[in-house]
Amino acid sequence: MENFIKNKFGLTAQGAKDLLKASFISFLVYSINMIPSLLLMIFIDNIMFKNYQKNMIYIVIAIFILGMMYMLFSVEYDGLYTATYKESANLRIAIAQRLRELPLAYFSKHDLSDLSQTIMSDVETIEHAMSHAIPKVIGFYMFFPVLSCLLMIGNFKLACAVIVPVILSFLFMYLSKYIQVRELRKHYIKLRTNSEAFQETIEMGQDIKSFNLAKQCKSYLYKKMEEGEQLQLKSNYVQVIPVASAGIIMYLSIAVVILIGTNLYVSNEITILYLIGYLLAAMKIKELVDGVTENISELFYLDSRIQRIKELRENEIQKGNKIKIENFDIEFQHVRFGYNNKNEILNGISFVAKQGEVTALVGVSGCGKTSILRLLSRLYDYNQGSICIGNMDIKDISTDTLFEKIAIVFQDVTLFNTSISENIRIGKKDASDEEVKEAARLANCEEFIEQLPQKYDTLIGENGSSLSGGERQRISIARAFLKDAPIIILDEIAANLDVENENKIQESLNRLMKNKTVIIISHRLKSIENVDRIVVINEGKVECVGTHVELLKQSNLYRKLVEKEHLVETFKY
Repeated sequence: MENFIKNKFGLTAQGAKDLLKASFISFLVYSINMIPSLLLMIFIDNIMFKNYQKNMIYIVIAIFILGMMYMLFSVEYDGLYTATYKESANLRIAIAQRLRELPLAYFSKHDLSDLSQTIMSDVETIEHAMSHAIPKVIGFYMFFPVLSCLLMIGNFKLACAVIVPVILSFLFMYLSKYIQVRELRKHYIKLRTNSEAFQETIEMGQDIKSFNLAKQCKSYLYKKMEEGEQLQLKSNYVQVIPVASAGIIMYLSIAVVILIGTNLYVSNEITILYLIGYLLAAMKIKELVDGVTENISELFYLDSRIQRIKELRENEIQKGNKIKIENFDIEFQHVRFGYNNKNEILNGISFVAKQGEVTALVGVSGCGKTSILRLLSRLYDYNQGSICIGNMDIKDISTDTLFEKIAIVFQDVTLFNTSISENIRIGKKDASDEEVKEAARLANCEEFIEQLPQKYDTLIGENGSSLSGGERQRISIARAFLKDAPIIILDEIAANLDVENENKIQESLNRLMKNKTVIIISHRLKSIENVDRIVVINEGKVECVGTHVELLKQSNLYRKLVEKEHLVETFKY
């Protein structure tokens, strides 16, 4: 049962266990809620037969039952709310851990606003359902068969008058499930697309203003919101109609009990006590069913959110073993890769990058250089061929083990909204302040850090918004210095640096690269003329491998790249 609950509602194992406990408590609350009606029947019976002495006994029992109800409500509160909040935290942590295990390919296919809403909004919705809806529904499903049996024992005809409308109400809700889920799904998707549109507009605010597109963007967003409102209204209608119809059926159930009960009383088949008792039962059950049908409708509302969390959990993760790597030679063998099934970016790439040497990848934009680095760092997994580090395929190495051995500096830098020192310390979490400062010095960061208000403690804003492009790049490089990994990957690190800073960083890199495997991409061919090996990539294939001098003789593409760089350097405006 726990596994069913876990899979049905996308919960953790502990959450499913707590939910079952809460559901059982709800069953007990439903059961004890019927006792006052039973006591009222007996109380009326004693008054009718003038047995006043027994009434005192039932008054004492009633007081005891009220005490029990108070205790149960307290336990129910703890089961419904305290356990729910714990599960909500556990669920978010579990999702975050799952996201950490997913390859970068997953994030390239899903909007970040969608993922953030899954962690925050979707879990919040499940949290509300866990505390208000799910235990109540399960508890009622446990309670109703027991109550039905008791009603059947008393009088079959009156029992049917109470039970059949309840069954019809739930049947009506079940038959409307497909329509409700379908319309709610449309609204859910629309909310996601609207959220992404707002996120995109905020991120592109500078470009929108500079190109005078504010009015068009405003109209576009208003249209998105209006479409969302229309879908929300439609989804509300398809929810309200079944719930209201179920409520009408339950109102009719009271009339049916009165009608059938009156006929049975007139024909002397039942006493007035039975008629009152079943009428009270019908009224009480109507009250319960009204709440449960609303809760069932909330469960239908959950469907899209649960499916989203399940999809995230079931997505394939990168596997591998913790392996001790001693040799850091890197070999690509006939590697094929594409970001989707249609277009292949790499078409049989093969080359070797030796430990203790610097290997440079060159080629025109879009030829696959950055893709090679992403595959090596296992941010993506290749489709065919093999990539080996020390004769071990990286698919057999756990990502944790691999990331410990690789320091990456990509062209697109990501920084956190925290201090300079904490951004650098990401390269090595337990690094001392002195180690952080030494890494900053090696990356030529000291000059601009010393000019900041709080120096290393200065907050740099979202993604380093208070820093220039070159300063952000150097912070990223400082992380790599601090990590001091045996494999260093550098992707266009000089793209945002002036010539002076680039020269200083190259000097630092020469000290850092001793006995390490270094793979670098640079469009400034002069900066890689002295590397040990240059791999020329052309349309996803290796055209030629060699030193600068060798390639000038052997590779037409390399010569053209060198000539174009010379033309750019000598160009005058």
